[in-house]
Amino acid sequence: MASSREDALRRIAAEIGFDLDAEIKVGGNYVPFIVSGNSIHVSGQISRLDASVVLEGRAGAGVSLAQAQRAAKVSAVRALAVLRKAAGGLERIKAIAHVTVFTQCSDTFTQQSEVADGASDALVAVLGDAGRHTRTSIGVYQLPKNATVELELVATT
Repeated sequence: MASSREDALRRIAAEIGFDLDAEIKVGGNYVPFIVSGNSIHVSGQISRLDASVVLEGRAGAGVSLAQAQRAAKVSAVRALAVLRKAAGGLERIKAIAHVTVFTQCSDTFTQQSEVADGASDALVAVLGDAGRHTRTSIGVYQLPKNATVELELVATT
């Protein structure tokens, strides 16, 4: 019997130590999501578990690709938790339309797309074909709280 999206999200959240029932707090004068027609825009999610950023620093300068991919996975799980609330359940999600993954990295690091694979793999693991998406991977100089990864997404219901 195939597991539901909720079961898949709970399994992955447990693997990374993320509490799906905890409130995801915003860090400023904005909202975690906006519903516009059949689109849900999820604000940027850094790789935070509870109050702690799971990985700080630059990919390619003390942060390995594997570590950055895990941070991207955490960011994706946070975004899925927000999406779950916004949509009234993950079963209502028809597609992830677009994902943008920002990686704080050194000037010589060129594996932003591989970092983003950590997030993309989590989205597909939870949502199946509905988790396949268009994507932009961007290397940046700095992210909030010195996080290595931040992710934003747009989904459709």
